[in-house]
Formats: sequence, structure tokens, C-alpha cells
Amino acid sequence: MTIQHINNTIESQKNILLQHPLYKKVKTIDDLKCFLENHVFAVWDFMSLLKALQSKLTCTTTPWFATANPETRYLINEIVLAEESDITIDGRRQSHYEMYIEAMKDCGADTSEIDGFLTEVHSLQNIFVAIKVSALHPNVKAFLDFTFRVIEEGKPHEIAAAFTFGREDLIPDMFTAILKNFQENFPDTDLSKLIYYFERHIELDADEHGPMAMKMITELCEDDAQKWTEVEEIAKMALEKRIGLWDAIEESITSKVAMA
Repeated sequence: MTIQHINNTIESQKNILLQHPLYKKVKTIDDLKCFLENHVFAVWDFMSLLKALQSKLTCTTTPWFATANPETRYLINEIVLAEESDITIDGRRQSHYEMYIEAMKDCGADTSEIDGFLTEVHSLQNIFVAIKVSALHPNVKAFLDFTFRVIEEGKPHEIAAAFTFGREDLIPDMFTAILKNFQENFPDTDLSKLIYYFERHIELDADEHGPMAMKMITELCEDDAQKWTEVEEIAKMALEKRIGLWDAIEESITSKVAMA
């Protein structure tokens, strides 16, 4: 099995995401706020996938020992560097999650739900309980639960599959579509930090992180047929959960419009 085989297998699901009706529903500032307030959970849990990979593929404990594959070690550390401490629009260092939160606040989106959720995660010290007892949309819960179940299983190639096919490989196309929609619908609103965030993702993921992540999958699976099968299964599930998240955001926007 190869990366190309998996891409062929998941092509229909990727097309559903790239052609999802959600994009055309983001027509007003209120729609945009609703999108951001839900999508931020995916921005946040992406960082946990990334740090799980770093934990598995590099040495993050002492005493230090060299991990088995220097190439994979480099790939994940390079991605962590950019995602956890990138340059902001005004020259500061922030994670992409922190950039997103700032962009939300700048355009008036409410961060109280994600802030409250993270407070609960800290308090309960159990991510699965925190997800279960939260008031989040069931699809958002399912999305988060899937992410942390994959992390809990602890198989590096499966975590890499969720990271690569459910996130990194999709981001350039998805964010390009969203960005075009924003620019068309909100020409007089200052969305500079948000647009910078999206453009930064497009730049990094299309040119660097996407290809790096694909190479990481190949390095982790090598010629192990079982690993390739598991990667394919996780890739499909990750896309299904992403579709569910997009359905939930579309539903939230539609219900708010109906109530207005």
C-alpha cells in the first residue's frame, strides 16, 4: 500500500469536505463568529495530536536518548516549531491556537465556550470526562473524542494518520475556500489577523508541512502491511469526523439564522 492508494481511497470524503455547503453559509459577521466559535476546538485539539507525535517520535524526557529515526524526528520537530511558536502578523511569537484566539477576539467572536471547556479539562484532569459532560454539539464531542482515543491508543502511525489525512493534508484547500468567502463577504471589516492566520496555514501546509507529514507516514509504515491498513482506517474515520464537525457548524449557523 502507498500514500497514493490511501489518497485514492479517501478522495470521495475529501470532495465532500471541499464542496461542503458550510462555506456558502458563512455570509455575515454573525455567521463568521459562529464558525470560529466551533472550529476553534479543531484548532486546539490539533495541537494535542502534534504533541502526541512529538512525544512518540522524539525524546522529550530525561535522560535523553536518540530515537530510532532521525528523519522522522526532524520532520515532527520542524512542524512543532512552526505550530507552537510561529511569527504573528505583528512580529511576536505565538502558537497557531493563540493566533486563532486573538483573531476571534478581534472580530468579536466569543471565546467563553472554548475557555470554559479548557478550564474544565484542567479541573477534571480527564479529557474524556470533560468532553462527555460538556454542552458541546454531539458532533463536536465526537470529533474531540476521536482525536483523544487515537492519542490514547498510542500507535505513532495512527496518530500520524489522523494528523496528516484529517488535518494537514486538507488545510490548504479548505482554508483557501474559506478565505475567499471571507474576502468576498466582509470587504469592509478588519479581519487582518484572521486572514493572516489562514494564509500562514496555506503557506506552511501546502509548501512544507503537508509534504513533511506524508513523508512521516511513509517512514513510520515502511513495508508493514498491517500499519498501512490501520493508517487507511484512521484516515477514513478522521475525515468522517471532520465532515461531522462541518455539519454541526452548518447546523449552528442555520439555526441562529432561523431564530433571528
